Amino acid sequence: MTSTVPNAVEHSDAQQPPITMFGPDFPYAYDDFLAHPAGLGQIPATEHGSEVAIIGGGLSGIVAAYELMKMGLRPVVYEADQLGGRLRTVGFDGCDEDLNCELGAMRFPPSSTALQHYIDLVGLTTKPFPNPLAEATPSTVVDLKGETHYAETIDDLPQVYRDVADAWNKCLDEGADFSDMNRAMRERDVPRIREIWAKLVEKLDNQTFYGFLCDSEAFKSFRHREIFGQVGFGTGGWDTDFPNSILEILRVVYTEADDHHRGIVGGSQQLPLRLWEREPEKIVHWPHGTSLKSLHTGGEPRPAVTRLHRTAGNRITVTDAGGDIRTYRAAIFTAQSWMLLSKIDCDDSLFPIDHWTAIERTHYMESSKLFVPVDRPFWLDKAVDDQGNPTGRDVMSMTLTDRMTRGTYLLDDGPDKPAVICLSYTWCDDSLKWLPLSANERMEVMLKSLGEIYPNVDIRKHIIGNPVTVSWENEPYFMGAFKANLPGHYRYQRRLFTHFMQDRLPADKRGIFLAGDDISWTAGWAEGAVQTALNAVWGVMHHFGGATDATNPGPGDVYDEIAPVELPED
Repeated sequence: MTSTVPNAVEHSDAQQPPITMFGPDFPYAYDDFLAHPAGLGQIPATEHGSEVAIIGGGLSGIVAAYELMKMGLRPVVYEADQLGGRLRTVGFDGCDEDLNCELGAMRFPPSSTALQHYIDLVGLTTKPFPNPLAEATPSTVVDLKGETHYAETIDDLPQVYRDVADAWNKCLDEGADFSDMNRAMRERDVPRIREIWAKLVEKLDNQTFYGFLCDSEAFKSFRHREIFGQVGFGTGGWDTDFPNSILEILRVVYTEADDHHRGIVGGSQQLPLRLWEREPEKIVHWPHGTSLKSLHTGGEPRPAVTRLHRTAGNRITVTDAGGDIRTYRAAIFTAQSWMLLSKIDCDDSLFPIDHWTAIERTHYMESSKLFVPVDRPFWLDKAVDDQGNPTGRDVMSMTLTDRMTRGTYLLDDGPDKPAVICLSYTWCDDSLKWLPLSANERMEVMLKSLGEIYPNVDIRKHIIGNPVTVSWENEPYFMGAFKANLPGHYRYQRRLFTHFMQDRLPADKRGIFLAGDDISWTAGWAEGAVQTALNAVWGVMHHFGGATDATNPGPGDVYDEIAPVELPED
């Protein structure tokens, strides 16, 4: 069992392939699209070399740029900060350069099959991530209301935790047809997926996560709801998601996004950086040896975009921080969408008014982390009691608590190498509590909290470098960690996700395409950034008069068959 509160249907990775995170809103197999030998499509030779603006050099922007380059277009990438976006891997000053931490995305489920395509493409490897009670996690400590429980499996926890697990399973099956949907997703039974999901969207769009729990007879106990909120399933506590739409949570459990996580060895930021430098074997128009890096002056992206406006002929005109003004027939915007409301001067004519409304209503989750480097994975030492007798337990464990730290993760590359502790990973209100504090102030509070859980462990004596921290809500080009819809936001998200289907838009609203994590149905997961990038690639290809191979239809080709449920506006 790999999660604190398991999904209703457990399975063995060895027996079944991972489900693909392609639904349930838009059940399209992006992994099959990417793997097909015919490729993603082609554009007329007369369009080869045409420039396309890619605004934002995160994973979505780099994937889109890479695939458009392969088709013979010339992507011009603009990046305000650094390539990678929320795939941000940093080191520790004065420490071994191989020692690093993930300020953004750090764990990826096997269901991220389109993401895995690119991980494999650039030759990266992954390893199991030490989530609570995961097989890769030697031990887990749950500390609630001053009571501490040590566990290597869920069976080691008190009965009330298993009762909460059972309640979650029953809640999912009774309120969300979980077993039926899980089966349909595994079998890629698109009609059945759409049938189940259409009813749930209509029924649950106005429901919060917490309201969904409260409506279940299985969760009539407040104590059970409280424990579930603080311990949760998969990655830990989920009470910071309680105000969000239950549809957001169902997407996570249906696609097994919170199960069997893996981390990228050496850091996730390597993925966009390697794609930036990669020279594709199959490429149109450009000579072999061409890369995104080689197509940009000095091997660097253009600077931050400061203005976007429409000009004659429905062109998209981009002004950057260096004062350079360039005009394009097509552009893909992959940066955080609130940038369109604040840091970038935009024409209202860029998007239909209902799309502007959807952008304004986008709800972002705050998130903070703090890491410290340590001399070795001392947590694997065995504890002794007050009399010096061995207890058989690890001296420190992956920790879930209701104290300020909430989640503490222990990360190592072997018993004799320096290691890293993520002292705290928090979301929303828990993240805002850290916002006014410096990295050192945060560390002191965290060490105090952990000292109350582990009174005989001197974490401080193992620290070999300064702490590294991030609060994504305070990052000027992000203003939050990731999108999470509130009740009633389904219609807004549908507008943003389906924006790549521009034949349905007036001619004067075409040519700029939205993509990125906050446009996707699976926001908060890198898979969503990849999927929306591929949607935008299809949209740009179509915009330039191109087409996919008949044997490998793209997301726009099958749109009418699998379009997201459309709820009435009146």
